[in-house]
Amino acid sequence: MSENQPHQTYQVLARKYRPATFEDMIGQDAMVTTLSNAFRTGRIAHAFMLTGVRGIGKTTTARLLARALNYETDTVDGPSVDLATPGRHCDAIMSSSHMDVLEMDAASRTGVDNMRELLDGVRYAPADARYKVYIIDEVHMLSAGAFNALLKTLEEPPDHAKFIFATTEIRKVPITVLSRCQRFDLRRVEADILAAHLKSISDQEGIAVSHDGLALIARAAEGSVRDGLSLLDQAIVQSGLSGDEVSAEQVRAMLGLADRVRLIDLFEHAMGGDAKASLLAMRAQYDDGAAPDVVMGDLLDICHEVSRAQTLGQDAAFDFAPDQIERLRGLGQTFTAGQLTRAWQILMGAHSEVRRAPVPLAAAEMALLKLALAGQMPPPELAAQIILQAQKLDSEGKTGLPQLTPSAAPQAHVPSVPSISPPASSASQTVSMTAPKPVAPTAPKMRLDSFADYVEQVDDLRLRHDLERYVSVVDFADGQAEIHITEARHNSIVGRMVRSLQELTGQQWLVSPVPTLGEPTLSDQRKSAKAKQDADDRSHPAFRHPLLKGAKILEIKDRAPNVIAGNFKKDDMS
Repeated sequence: MSENQPHQTYQVLARKYRPATFEDMIGQDAMVTTLSNAFRTGRIAHAFMLTGVRGIGKTTTARLLARALNYETDTVDGPSVDLATPGRHCDAIMSSSHMDVLEMDAASRTGVDNMRELLDGVRYAPADARYKVYIIDEVHMLSAGAFNALLKTLEEPPDHAKFIFATTEIRKVPITVLSRCQRFDLRRVEADILAAHLKSISDQEGIAVSHDGLALIARAAEGSVRDGLSLLDQAIVQSGLSGDEVSAEQVRAMLGLADRVRLIDLFEHAMGGDAKASLLAMRAQYDDGAAPDVVMGDLLDICHEVSRAQTLGQDAAFDFAPDQIERLRGLGQTFTAGQLTRAWQILMGAHSEVRRAPVPLAAAEMALLKLALAGQMPPPELAAQIILQAQKLDSEGKTGLPQLTPSAAPQAHVPSVPSISPPASSASQTVSMTAPKPVAPTAPKMRLDSFADYVEQVDDLRLRHDLERYVSVVDFADGQAEIHITEARHNSIVGRMVRSLQELTGQQWLVSPVPTLGEPTLSDQRKSAKAKQDADDRSHPAFRHPLLKGAKILEIKDRAPNVIAGNFKKDDMS
């Protein structure tokens, strides 16, 4: 910069490229369409609630709405969403300096006195604009008293007043307030749309950023446009003064990410049981700047994508390079659903442990060792089949080992597990190398015909309570159960259920948690049955007797079959 050139303050991209019209907003087509239709038909609400993640455009949308409500030019004198030509009030509103558009940050002014002070001027007409607009950001931070002070005005506002609220925590907004607003949920911007937006801005700035680098930034932004622009601002600096293209490697180093190909390699090493290769790959990525907790999160993504590839087949769509997609599909054919589910559970625990650990790298390496150890074990489906077949043979009084192959498991293709159909002379020795030798089961203690039958036999009152309230049964057969846990914080039910079933029946059960909701919980079934019975009882002709007009039913009790309708105790009615 020349010594004679005046100093200019740099304006960050998130402010420089803030949308000036509704058409400039990306990824919010549904909201823009609804607002456009409302303005054209004159059906404009008196209060709007904007919700969404941070950096998605809530405050910008609120200011655009204030502009649209007060839009005025030489040829237009009415609310309009067509803001291509700046109106009389537009500049002042967008700079937060218009006297009739009042903005308040509820995070710093939460009290009832602040709200009363703001609302004191509601009854007065706007000084210059068409409407007096109140924009309250982070509205969920208001106190209960402040919400109560707002409620009456919000219910019956004067014609010249409009309210626009923005929040990231919609659940913390009282339903009494929410029900009086027209709600708009601003969606996360999809990664490909955000990457295209970042490409347009980098071109306008005259900075070259590689396609893969923009894709990495878009994924790291997690749907937030502001976060994406902030990361792009940071990435642009990576080019230095040379003006060279910002490469994906530079962006990856900036974000602390690992290369996707190396991540897939790491996942394959660990799932295949190769502990040494897993630790070497983890250490290499750490030395290159990848954060251990980010690597664990990326491995979770890989596990999820492999599971999708296995389940959806050719119908699965991926945000990966073509060669990487083929590898994901190959891994989906290599490992069973049980193995992938087991890996997911290990990685989920590892992700939180690594973030809390004093030495994150050590925690990540121990998690990989655990995953590699699980990779050396047979698939859960095959292990369950071995145990069930052994129990069956024992119950029939036969000796020997079950003749099972991987095709007997629910997932047909398991090339990573060798066949365990050895000759009779070496059967025991072969199986000991391929799978843990099953413990000889005891004679069955009890037969359970249904899940309800099982719950009735449980002596542990706490376990019985949890089974009744939080378990939705998908399938419950001899030795196997598929259940859906209705609340994630009660996932420990699975292990407790396995131990309880073994104690009751004397055999090992395979209990598989699934994401699909099954039949209603036993608690919900009882509530439904009681409600139906009460409705049937209350519809009895006895309760419609003229003498009972205006009476209130306190309780309905079962009577002997020979008691006629109308034979009631005096204290049963009031």
